[in-house]
Amino acid sequence: MQFVITDVQDTWTRLLPAQTNVPYQRSKLVLFRDVVESACGAAESASGPFYCPGDAKVYLDLSFFEELRTRFRAGGEFAQAYVIAHEIGHHIQNLTGIERKVRRGQRANPAAANQLSVRMELQADCLAGVWGHSPAERNILESGDVESGLNAAAAIGDDRIQRMAGRAVNPESFTHGSSAQRAEWFRRGLETGRFEACDTFGGR
Repeated sequence: MQFVITDVQDTWTRLLPAQTNVPYQRSKLVLFRDVVESACGAAESASGPFYCPGDAKVYLDLSFFEELRTRFRAGGEFAQAYVIAHEIGHHIQNLTGIERKVRRGQRANPAAANQLSVRMELQADCLAGVWGHSPAERNILESGDVESGLNAAAAIGDDRIQRMAGRAVNPESFTHGSSAQRAEWFRRGLETGRFEACDTFGGR
């Protein structure tokens, strides 16, 4: 995890100013089990990994990775790397002002809150892929790594989670996007390595 968080941030230190003219400021990684306090309030392990814009830290619940492997059948080191890179994607959104615009939009139009949340989460998936493009170029990925990451993205789609819970799929209640959407946007970032390819708000 330490290698991944360092590599993701080293990559964005180079890419973000080059592609957006916004300087990168490093986030901190907080590992926890059960309960953790953040600037965004207390969180339990059931909340899963999250990013808190209030303190610009990534919080990773270690039990989530076990759940990802056993419950969601998405094991592998690159699956874990995808999760970390996704949370750093939210940090990128914070640095570039996207997160604040989305929150303002949600407050102004509560009926669109879920749709805006989905677009923000899919963009974080794409930004995770932008990072993944870099180790692929450096030939440090192993055989099956990309598939592992795509599998992880698809495994935690809202539709799959709803089916696993025995509920009917309800797209209007989605907050992160469908399995197909999450894998598609992660792949888009992987293939392009470009921030501008991740416009989930202007794109479909």
